[in-house]
Amino acid sequence: MKHETRMGQAVEVREGDDGEGIRVTGYAAVFNQETDICGFFRERILPGAFSDAIGKDDVVFLVNHHGLPLARTRSGTLKLSEDDHGLKIETELDPNDPDVQALIPKMQRGDLDKMSFAFSAVKETWDETVDPPMRSVEKAELYDVSVVTNPAYEGTEIGLRSLQTHRENLSPQRKSSAVSVSKRRMQLGLVQMEQANSK
Repeated sequence: MKHETRMGQAVEVREGDDGEGIRVTGYAAVFNQETDICGFFRERILPGAFSDAIGKDDVVFLVNHHGLPLARTRSGTLKLSEDDHGLKIETELDPNDPDVQALIPKMQRGDLDKMSFAFSAVKETWDETVDPPMRSVEKAELYDVSVVTNPAYEGTEIGLRSLQTHRENLSPQRKSSAVSVSKRRMQLGLVQMEQANSK
């Protein structure tokens, strides 16, 4: 996996304004909301993190981050925007699409009710004055936004490796004062993930 996934908020499903399409709206990412990433570090997405990606990255709308796209920014069927709350998605799905026909009842019942997004951090900072460390994502590339069954924090090892790289670039004085408990937690997490991936 070359990117990470994070949870957004609940998705809203209703008939389109013309009564023909299925309108889906929600927030794939929420700004300044601290999230615990498996106990290894905490993370927040800063306002403006996606400003460069919107209009540049070709982002697809998926189910559980897999399969054929139901909409995409390149074709104009998926609209992304940022406001004070976060990264907002809007799309009007084709009710004649068999994939949409199978999906919509599950979304309306609440079986699929959460948003998620896949990203790569382009610019980030780490705060090690707290335990676990705090990662602030300032700029990110976007790959997809998805409606998901069980939101998961996939790609955690990428964030851990970023923290490891950050620590390797510290001066010797600052390196020695880094939080030792969180460092041991990070190293243990990397070992566990590498063992799991090798099976």
